[in-house]
Amino acid sequence: MKSVTVIGASLAGLYAARALRAQGYDGRLTLVGAEPHRPYDRPPLSKEFLTAPTTADDPDQDPAALPALALTDAEELAELDADWLLGTRATGLDTRLRTIRLDTGRTLTTDGVVLATGATPRRLPGPAPVGSHTLRTVDDARALRADLTRGGPAQVVVVGGGFIGAEVAASCSALGHRVTVVEAAPLPLVPQLGHAMAELCSRLHGDHGVALLTGTGVRQLHAGGDGGRVTAVELSDGRLLPADVVVTGIGVRPHTDWLEGSGLPLGDGVRCDAGCVTPIPTVVAAGDVAHVAGARAEHWTSATEQAGTAVHNLLAGRTVRTPRTVPYFWSDQYGVRIQFAGSRAPGDVPRIVEGSPDDRSFLARYERDGRTTAVLALNRPRPFMRLRRELARAQQPTATT
Repeated sequence: MKSVTVIGASLAGLYAARALRAQGYDGRLTLVGAEPHRPYDRPPLSKEFLTAPTTADDPDQDPAALPALALTDAEELAELDADWLLGTRATGLDTRLRTIRLDTGRTLTTDGVVLATGATPRRLPGPAPVGSHTLRTVDDARALRADLTRGGPAQVVVVGGGFIGAEVAASCSALGHRVTVVEAAPLPLVPQLGHAMAELCSRLHGDHGVALLTGTGVRQLHAGGDGGRVTAVELSDGRLLPADVVVTGIGVRPHTDWLEGSGLPLGDGVRCDAGCVTPIPTVVAAGDVAHVAGARAEHWTSATEQAGTAVHNLLAGRTVRTPRTVPYFWSDQYGVRIQFAGSRAPGDVPRIVEGSPDDRSFLARYERDGRTTAVLALNRPRPFMRLRRELARAQQPTATT
């Protein structure tokens, strides 16, 4: 294989490039990224980046150079010896001719393709007035931070009580704003944590004076006055919530529109086998866009682990590695680190084995038929890592040759 093109220059794309070079690939390497920025870390955008003093960030500065966001440096970039086509979108893939069309009019011919285009935020129906935001990119975060720091305390409505919504709510509260979280489900995070543990985690909002409204969605946003700015959020039950700033965090959809007609199987992402390989062995996928062995994960660790696996199999020309890693994610809210590892299923019973929910610091095991299936911790990093390692030892990676 003499040339590999990585479509997507964020976390999964960078890790794919690293893995290619680490695994001995010395051919032509091209990374195509829709954003004009070098790869940067997204998790801090809803936390440290929002709450940092505005003087710490020059709007014209590449976010990859900011200490809180940097994923790489000039030395590593030189070692990767890659062509970076940033601020450029892929618009089509011809798997038969092995070509990629770009929005610049250029066409790339390549032997191998790594799809790492990530996902885009879902949006509320209707117009998006001034003062309404989603949070996915550093430019999104800069716009939101400008709104949050333009005056005194504001009324902020966060639509969606998942991890992004909760982190944004915590940051807004720390900045002194009045915050309301609106969640359509009866309780946030139940699919991830189960009802009992989700209820304990949802109490963090009330602990910090953040209102949590559940069981209702959003019908529309109202605007007027100051340049058409948002003024209120109309809920599906007819209530109106005054709002100076609205942040929508209702999930994402994988960025696959440009792959229509490529012949690749699409459906909640690019469908791959357990080794991140599509039915065309010269095309693999990793990160938020990859639907691997029937599931799609949207977490930092999944993106990094899938990138290495995908590249290994790409270079091999077939699936030879199918790691069975333990799913892991974390979230920082209101000074509490929430960590979760494992695969919880409905019916698994959580049992607190250390600490107390009253202190918002505890460790819990999820159990099924006498064995641990997952572990959850609030502010218990060391014992959590011990149990995470136990889960990992029970699911060692497998490989065939």
